[in-house]
Amino acid sequence: MQKKKLHSFSGLVYSTDPNFKMADETVEEKETMPAANQKLRILLDRKQRAGKSVTLIEGFIGKEADRVELGKKLKAFCGTGGSVKDNEILIQGDNRDKILQWLQKNGYTAAKKI
Repeated sequence: MQKKKLHSFSGLVYSTDPNFKMADETVEEKETMPAANQKLRILLDRKQRAGKSVTLIEGFIGKEADRVELGKKLKAFCGTGGSVKDNEILIQGDNRDKILQWLQKNGYTAAKKI
């Protein structure tokens, strides 16, 4: 069961200043690097997944939309489900060999299988 996340106010509980305004936290996305320069890691994970295997792809540098698009392509190639969370691409099952093959075919030369 996941813990409920409260809004992140950086530990702020109460302010007596009538002119106080919360600072906007904007995170700038980096431009997507070319496929040949991406250093991706492919690994198998079973932690906190009730013993089910999940293939993780870590190390993608770029915009969230491009990460989601890569995740969709990998899921379609493997014929399984998955998701994109916390800067990681999750593919259900042990698909390390298939993913490594697809990444090398599409120009991701720095992919490593762990």
